[in-house]
Amino acid sequence: MISFQVNSENVAFDGDGSTPLLWVLRDHFNLTGTKFGCGIGQCGACTVHINGAARRSCMTPVAAIKGRSVTTIEGLAAGNDELHPVQAAWLEYDVPQCGYCQAGQIMATVDLLQRIPKPTDADIDKNIRNICRCGTYARIRKAIHKAAELQAEGGSDVS
Repeated sequence: MISFQVNSENVAFDGDGSTPLLWVLRDHFNLTGTKFGCGIGQCGACTVHINGAARRSCMTPVAAIKGRSVTTIEGLAAGNDELHPVQAAWLEYDVPQCGYCQAGQIMATVDLLQRIPKPTDADIDKNIRNICRCGTYARIRKAIHKAAELQAEGGSDVS
């Protein structure tokens, strides 16, 4: 039995510890916001937070998170009627096109803003390595800068 938290809720998984966290989240806890993209940790569609840091869930065996805390896109603004500042900025700049990669993009951005509250374009280029097949990178960059402003104005810092 592997016990951990998902979106501040205590959970347990009684299965193969080598199962990728992605599939445990999707298939066992019905948290389908975390997407399967490439399966090799390159695209970032599966990005979640483990103990507050962005990680690729397709490459993380569930056994590695025993006793840890996982936050998915569903839990980013959990218990709060307001969107997380990154989610609000995403909507303001109409970032999603197909939307498939956006949960991972948002989770990676929240992690970036926790580490670098006022990122430059170079910081964004270096740290946001998620792939968007629709090519909304210009809108993503604008939304990241807007989210940084919103957080600086007192927005939530949920992770």
